[in-house]
Amino acid sequence: MSQSDGPSAASGDSTAPIIDLRGRVALVTGSTTGLGFAMACGLARAGAMVALNFANDEARAEAAFAAFESRGHQGCLVRGSVIDEAAVAGLVEEVAATLGPIDILVLNATPDQPHKSIEDYDWAFHQSMLDFFVRSPFLLARAVLPHMKAQRWGRIVNIGSEVVARGVGNFSPYVAAKGGQNGWNRSMATELAPWNITVNMVSPGWIPVERHAHDPQEEKDAYRALIPMDRWGVPEDVAGIVAFLASDAASFITAQNIHVNGGMTVQ
Repeated sequence: MSQSDGPSAASGDSTAPIIDLRGRVALVTGSTTGLGFAMACGLARAGAMVALNFANDEARAEAAFAAFESRGHQGCLVRGSVIDEAAVAGLVEEVAATLGPIDILVLNATPDQPHKSIEDYDWAFHQSMLDFFVRSPFLLARAVLPHMKAQRWGRIVNIGSEVVARGVGNFSPYVAAKGGQNGWNRSMATELAPWNITVNMVSPGWIPVERHAHDPQEEKDAYRALIPMDRWGVPEDVAGIVAFLASDAASFITAQNIHVNGGMTVQ
């Protein structure tokens, strides 16, 4: 076996951290609140320089980035819509100019997701879901792939949802769009594998964050009672698997959809 065919010398170094992202640049879309912020911090704790992205509410975003930096993390704050082609090109260029070309792309940005019966949705809302969960991954991946392919290394992590596997009702546009993103994830993983670019999906369950503060308590209680692990998930549960998938420890894992929901779904 030649050296190039087997494990590198570093793989046998028991003193090396398993998740080491030093020297890598990550972009996490929609990352100034909730799970996105936790993911950005998780990547930064592993050593990556992280670009936090937002589209609206500049004051909230600046406060989040100040909190990010107060923890000793390195990165930048970039404003830009992830569903507009020109804005996507601009934010990718801004990250590259500030931190360096993007090695790790986490597709997390999401709009509001109201629960309604099918009769109460219109096509415009369906299209908005497709824009965030199918159009946005396409635009962002297309923008970062030249660098990833050139260096023959890259990580794309789609943030999905358990709702596809559970077939949640009164939620059809979101479920359909997330299903489309899952299909895109699988196809891209196969297409990009020869370049040593992995593409995976992380599908959280209901993990309460800021936007769930006013959700009905009876709905929270009903969901909580079903979780086999008998606890709520926390944002760090998602951040940990994202950091792992972004690392060399996960270099032979691609095309997977990992559910982070305490056993609510069985794959």
